[in-house]
Formats: sequence, structure tokens, C-alpha cells
Amino acid sequence: MNHTVLDEAEKEVNDAILYYEDKQEGLGVRFRDEADEYIRWILKNPEVPRIRRLGYRRVNFDVFPYYIPYIIHENHIWILAFAHASRKPNYWIKRKP
Repeated sequence: MNHTVLDEAEKEVNDAILYYEDKQEGLGVRFRDEADEYIRWILKNPEVPRIRRLGYRRVNFDVFPYYIPYIIHENHIWILAFAHASRKPNYWIKRKP
């Protein structure tokens, strides 16, 4: 299955990497590695997470307070955001392609 990470989501992940790397050397790399791990997991298991009330699926990070909301549309996965779990709930919801 093909996938696209929206530009806004790409900026969010890069901002988070820089933020954590600034806090502690290597922590940003750890964040990036966890994000990459979950993208790979989503690509292998796209339909495992339930569809949420607003029509998206979500995978939570284990170490960091982030999650990845995504949708599946016509055999394509759209990564909508790398969202902080306790900030501005659903701010990204209008990003649906």
C-alpha cells in the first residue's frame, strides 16, 4: 500500500525532532526512530486500529506523548499529523486530503 505524509505532518515531525534533540543529545534521534517504526507498522497493519468517531485511525507512540492520525482512502494511506497527545485536540482534522 502506498502512503503520503502530508507536508504539515512532515514539518511537525521535524520540529519535534529538533525540540527533543535540543533538550538532550540523541533524544531527537530516538523520536525520529520511533516515528519511523510506527510508520512501518501502519504500512503493514493499516486496518488494525479502529476507525475513530471523526473518521481517522490513530497509532500512539510508546515513549513520547505523540500519536499518528491517518486515513486510508482508495488503497492509499495518508499520514495527517504527528500530534502531541495533550495539545490542541484534533487541530489537524481539516487536513484530510
